[in-house]
Amino acid sequence: MITTLDLLASHPFLEDLPEPWLERLSYQGKRAVHHTGSRLFREGSRADRFWLIRDGRVALEFNVPGRGDIVIEQLGPGSVLGWSWMFPPYRWHFGAVSAEQTLSVELDGSGVRRLCDDDPALGYELTRRFSAVLVDRLQSARMRLVDLYGYPVQQAAG
Repeated sequence: MITTLDLLASHPFLEDLPEPWLERLSYQGKRAVHHTGSRLFREGSRADRFWLIRDGRVALEFNVPGRGDIVIEQLGPGSVLGWSWMFPPYRWHFGAVSAEQTLSVELDGSGVRRLCDDDPALGYELTRRFSAVLVDRLQSARMRLVDLYGYPVQQAAG
């Protein structure tokens, strides 16, 4: 039988994490299934978890006044969903809806924060990895806004 530890160890986001850290993280995780169209979270609501996507797709969106919810990115297998659980005030900066049936490992944010507090090396490593996710999401949002509003992209002087 495949365990949560096995699922974490095989996910690209946690690649090369030492086994003791994976084991501790596994106690904060559980399998999750999200059916097509189900909302995982809404922008501005309490952020208390994150997901490692194994199969399926999740649409990330944000609300544009006068235009409604705009999809900025679709996340698929091997992606991580959610970083707002790491930073006060622990509110989602985007919304997320399952674009198709999605299988994931859901991890408890407050439990993982406690692990990070107890083991600063683990905390540093997860912060480093989530920082890369944060940069990627902000770049996607930026590019989607450029597409949406048709602003020309300026070339760097050089």
